[in-house]
Amino acid sequence: MRLTSPAFNDGELIPERYGRDFANVNPPLTIDDVPSKVASMVLFLEDPDVPPAAGVPVWDHWVVFNIPADTRTIPEGWRTTGLRGKGTRGELDYGGPRPPDREHRYFFKLFALDMMLDLAEGATKQEVVDAMLGHVVDEAELMGRFAPSGNR
Repeated sequence: MRLTSPAFNDGELIPERYGRDFANVNPPLTIDDVPSKVASMVLFLEDPDVPPAAGVPVWDHWVVFNIPADTRTIPEGWRTTGLRGKGTRGELDYGGPRPPDREHRYFFKLFALDMMLDLAEGATKQEVVDAMLGHVVDEAELMGRFAPSGNR
């Protein structure tokens, strides 16, 4: 399975418009080579470079689960076709990058599952991760970098 974006290549800078202090809309994503017998997908956007003072090891910017298995494109500003989970801020929608200190890495992680998750909208990322255990068929990752406005 592959996850790409027409807005940036793996390892490149994520354009400013996708940052929290700008348009704060998700970048477009393309999903290729999804295995057969997939029932749903899960998408996370994670920042593992969060400062220790934040009190969390990873900042979760976006949690979406039960994405239909036939989804191949996620357009910019997507109104999800799956269910929205809670990010670190407790928000249900995409929250763009806003690193407080320096350039951070942002990982879009996509998981193909052999089942739909029996969770309600608003589930936490940990609840989604726990429900996924033993049901991941394939996964893909796209990493982009984002720096505070003064450091770009």
